[in-house]
Amino acid sequence: MNKVRIDHPKRKSTFVTGAYSDGVLLDRFLFVSGQASVDFASSQFILGSIEEETKRALDNIKAIVEAAGGSMGDVIKVTAYLADINDFDRYNTAYSKYFKDIRPARTTVQSILAEGVKVEIDCIAKLPG
Repeated sequence: MNKVRIDHPKRKSTFVTGAYSDGVLLDRFLFVSGQASVDFASSQFILGSIEEETKRALDNIKAIVEAAGGSMGDVIKVTAYLADINDFDRYNTAYSKYFKDIRPARTTVQSILAEGVKVEIDCIAKLPG
């Protein structure tokens, strides 16, 4: 088994928040860890509206998927965690801008999130090749 670690391209090597990888690539499948509204250049959470945090989380996912050689069109499964399920409609509007054509299968649940973030999103992609 040849697992390959994929880091966010702007991740500072000193910014380690846990015992996980941003992404793990195995047999063209990319598993992206939960991404929130983090600015990897400054290693800080950037809190804002649900729309702003959804955009930043998905921009982080996009950067990791592209670092592995894929695109958002390669994402096949998404799980989203909302701090407040009442934000669903606004989150969904922001989310929908990232996926065209056949959208990924998705699960969205309410969850207690760290650091005051409003949304965390993970995904699985199958890369071309």
